[in-house]
Amino acid sequence: MPSEGLFADKDWLISPDAFPISEKFASDLEQLGHRLFVFQRACNQLYQLSFRGKQPEWIAKYLDAGKPAKLVELSRQKIFRDELPRVIRPDLILTEKSYIIAEIDSVPGGIGLTAWLNRTYSTLGQDVIGGETGMLDGFQKVLPNGGDILVSEESATYRPEMIWLVAQLNQHRTSNIEHPTSNWSVVAAENYELQPGHDVYRFFELFDLPNIPKIEALLKLAGEGKVRVTPPIKPFLEEKMWFALFWLKPLREFWRRELGDKYFLKLHDVIPYTWLLDPTPLPQHAVIPRLEIHDWRQAAKFSQKERDLLLKVSGFSPLGWGSRGVALGADLPHSEWERRIEHALDNFAIQPTILQQFHKGSLFEHRYYDGESDEMRAMKGRIRLCPYYFVEGDRVRMRGALTTIVPADKKLIHGMRDGIMVPTRIDTASGRRP
Repeated sequence: MPSEGLFADKDWLISPDAFPISEKFASDLEQLGHRLFVFQRACNQLYQLSFRGKQPEWIAKYLDAGKPAKLVELSRQKIFRDELPRVIRPDLILTEKSYIIAEIDSVPGGIGLTAWLNRTYSTLGQDVIGGETGMLDGFQKVLPNGGDILVSEESATYRPEMIWLVAQLNQHRTSNIEHPTSNWSVVAAENYELQPGHDVYRFFELFDLPNIPKIEALLKLAGEGKVRVTPPIKPFLEEKMWFALFWLKPLREFWRRELGDKYFLKLHDVIPYTWLLDPTPLPQHAVIPRLEIHDWRQAAKFSQKERDLLLKVSGFSPLGWGSRGVALGADLPHSEWERRIEHALDNFAIQPTILQQFHKGSLFEHRYYDGESDEMRAMKGRIRLCPYYFVEGDRVRMRGALTTIVPADKKLIHGMRDGIMVPTRIDTASGRRP
């Protein structure tokens, strides 16, 4: 482990083994990357058609809710029209049948951690996805001429991993005609002094912009095409509500056309059914699909069994970052569930919330090192698998995959002290699912 660590103030359990998956599943994951790229491209297209009046205007209205008008205007500039995130990381929950995509993260943590894990486990002879340098190679293509990685205080947990990543990139500089010695650096976003000609990797969510004093100068140059910022300044792409829009029947033909039938059906199988908690009254004869209720306040009366549903803040909020704005209804006291439903409905215009079907992860056994007993132990736990896809020209490549294993009694899966984090490897010999 690097002396500075990889995540600030975060610990996890270590294991001598990467998480094994079958060749078939690895192939499926590789193909998923392009599907998600096409999905994000379609999301980008739908938003733009909406604000231009060529698709229903309520789509852009939903996606712009709670965002400053100036930021919305900036995101709509023609120069950014085709810009998309160049790193895509879905959170996959491994289930009894296959997997479900809990969400897609356009500003993901774990890039440096996964790069370090891949290098470490590769030296131990394990065939990890992406190989020893895949994550480094992928990120290098995000900023091929070097650049500045801006990490805000809100994202400070991930600063150590990016410092390690940058050190590795600077040790293996690639020469090109434009910039014979490309340099990468990690900079505190709040103290950033604009460097003309330096491209920028934005390691913070856009709700954080008011906390970054000199961001206006950077945004101005980006709008003039003098500097490239990635992920792009498009807050609408960072909303979890896209999964709800994917399931809306009035938009089905759009998704089929933009994704193609094959991709549409494949994503249909892995995107969980999702609703927007829009308080707009329905006609008297109408009901909310699948829930068969006429008003969202009826959902507040659901029994514990009926509350196997996730409440999630859609985005543009500190609560939309990580797992902070996520709650499983079945785990909440009825009064708290009712309070959260009411809060979501009351605040929908400024902070949309989604409701999502909960899919419980299957149990897998994986060994880990117990520091207290100085012994190897086995954990039966649930899996979140995070493949990292890098958009490299006209290709989307999976350069690594981080697996998080949490104890069986944990229903929401994220990095935690009693969870295992390891890279993912292809197991050609075992028939182990997945």
